[in-house]
Amino acid sequence: MSTKRKIKKVLIANRGEIALRIIRTVKELGLGAVAVYEKPDSEAYFIRFADDAVLIGDGPRKDYLDIDKIIWAARKSGADAIHPGYGFLAENTDFSAECERAGIVFIGPPAGVIRDLGNKVVARRIMQSAGIPFIPGTDDLSPEDEGIREAIAFGKEYGYPLMVKASSGGGGRGIRKVGNEADLLVQLPLAKSESLSAFNSEDVYIEKCIEAPRHVEIQILADCHGNVIHLGSRDCSIQRRHQKLLEIAPADLPEDVLKEMYHYAIRAARESGYVNAGTVEFLVDPRTNQFWFMEMNTRLQVEHTVTEELTGVDIVRQQVRIAEGDVLDIPDGRVQLMGKAIQVRINAEDPKNSFMPEGGKRVEVYQSPGGPGIRLDGIVYQGYNIPTEYDSLLVKMTVRGYDWEQALERLERALHDFLIVGPKTTIPFYLAICKETDFREGKFDTNYLEAHPEIFNYPETEREIARLAKLIAEIHAKKMNPYAY
Repeated sequence: MSTKRKIKKVLIANRGEIALRIIRTVKELGLGAVAVYEKPDSEAYFIRFADDAVLIGDGPRKDYLDIDKIIWAARKSGADAIHPGYGFLAENTDFSAECERAGIVFIGPPAGVIRDLGNKVVARRIMQSAGIPFIPGTDDLSPEDEGIREAIAFGKEYGYPLMVKASSGGGGRGIRKVGNEADLLVQLPLAKSESLSAFNSEDVYIEKCIEAPRHVEIQILADCHGNVIHLGSRDCSIQRRHQKLLEIAPADLPEDVLKEMYHYAIRAARESGYVNAGTVEFLVDPRTNQFWFMEMNTRLQVEHTVTEELTGVDIVRQQVRIAEGDVLDIPDGRVQLMGKAIQVRINAEDPKNSFMPEGGKRVEVYQSPGGPGIRLDGIVYQGYNIPTEYDSLLVKMTVRGYDWEQALERLERALHDFLIVGPKTTIPFYLAICKETDFREGKFDTNYLEAHPEIFNYPETEREIARLAKLIAEIHAKKMNPYAY
């Protein structure tokens, strides 16, 4: 049992929209909020909302990953707690351990839990001991020729396709699909090299590939007193290169299947000694609704907003309370999953060009939607220069309706109301998805983009409102109409 400790000031070890989102809740709780930033982020939007900001280096990216600098910034600012957000150091065992050694509260799971669940092979063993269904797979493959023989033997026993996965992987990295034995012999050394580059480890394992499954995750909260609850499900099936684009809550599955998944998610948390907010992820066969454990994410998820909008629970607030040693006080009857919520990630990317980032461009006009059931989490504004050094996410938009039809209508309306002039964005791509028949009928899986190439044929022409807004902005900037005769 943890000793209760009142947090006074929180340093957010992250940047962009998630830093701003955490800052807002921290300030609502009456706590001090500290931002850290690299030089390319000197004028970043999230810094304006913090009570204090500490420059940690020239960057890019490397200083956000420097544990010593983050700990130094916490001491310099007087922060007694650190929230890692997601990405960067959020699932770094050493970071959690260093915070503990420095006497700083880490707003997340203990280091040992992050270590165990961060290794996919170890996580599978934990779930196996808990009786949780999981996809057939190997342990870490042995080095060199022995590992090749193990992989070939697994392929002969379970058949192809297979997935080669980095044991310490995450964020869609270190994953390769292989269709036959010859392909396996080519991809295996490449996967090891990719794993070494991304995670400083050549450890990989083989897993049976479940073709075109649905990707469904369960949000859980666990305190240090042994209490664990779920906050419902999310369907994250629509992805590109194993990275999520659009998330829906709750998942459209039979109630008995969802209850079973909730049961196993809570069991997974208990078996692993989990504390704080986490997500248990499953793959689901859309034909039979059979499901298998995939992994457990030991951090706040990008898509946590759909769960918050559906349940009314501020997950970041709960993370802080749990880190202070409080007992979870959300009774089962408090969590009501009413309606549907959808999140889309509006990125400065060109979907027609393999989602190529539009870094270096300027947002000339920014007009955001509003009205009932619309939530925006972002850092973009008119005049915003899209950084080349960081990710291309501009804003997450979450819409909520009383059912799927209303949520879909609201999403389409809000996308039409959204106006971003300058970079190409994923807005027209999402509008094309909204009009696609299978999506409207709730029929989608992880193969959705490959099965629907027509959604990339949306028109390139600039809308009349965009051209007009661009002209107005130019008139304001130049104090004259450049097209007047």
